[in-house]
Amino acid sequence: MRLQDRVALVTGAGSGIGRAIALALAREAARVAVLDVTEAGARDTVATIEKEGGQAHAYRADVTRKAEVEAAVAGVIARWGTVHILVNNAGWDKVEPFIQSTEETWEKVLAINLKGPIICTRAVLGEMMKNGYGKIVSIASDAGRVGSTGEAVYSAAKGGVIAFTKTIAREMARHRINVNCVCPGPTDTPLFATIAADNPKLTESLKRVIPWGRLATPEDIAAAVVFLASDEAAYVTGQTLSVSGGLTMV
Repeated sequence: MRLQDRVALVTGAGSGIGRAIALALAREAARVAVLDVTEAGARDTVATIEKEGGQAHAYRADVTRKAEVEAAVAGVIARWGTVHILVNNAGWDKVEPFIQSTEETWEKVLAINLKGPIICTRAVLGEMMKNGYGKIVSIASDAGRVGSTGEAVYSAAKGGVIAFTKTIAREMARHRINVNCVCPGPTDTPLFATIAADNPKLTESLKRVIPWGRLATPEDIAAAVVFLASDEAAYVTGQTLSVSGGLTMV
């Protein structure tokens, strides 16, 4: 069990990639704080983990609200003593031409996808620095590396996550805190299904251009996160790992 005695906090863990990450961490014996803005989803993830014999607890918090995140982190520390691992997974997108997008959409995309990871990272760093140990993994996107039509502000936000990751990795290396990010390619999630519903040909067209010939599954992303959260990646920091079936190779 690679994460025995570790305490992990996963944001946006009520569904999709976040749920798969929470389950994968629990299967490696981590105690998992399941944080989501939707309490019902968080509780469902916890129930699944507990059914498999793992330890987890649900926390309702909006990652764009600093006080709510800080309260959740305090609750995790009160319950399990500390936080060893943070996975910044919560995200949101609306696919549309930039020229048709609104300021309201920009603000929501930037708040959830960029401000959220900044708030959550700041909330755990003091505890990790005190321990002289920590693993922070942020879910960015290949859109932040190479751009993506219809996702201009989302791409900007995820590019910001990548840059933020590299800077915090430099600042925190002396405290032995590893900071990395995973960039999924197109992934079969509820959010993707919502996007694809407006473009029935999207899924098949993506399968044709992805060398692996399929979309990623949430479990594909979770496996990469588990590696970066484990001590097998003790000498890996400031890195961006693309999990895209070969769609991007730069």
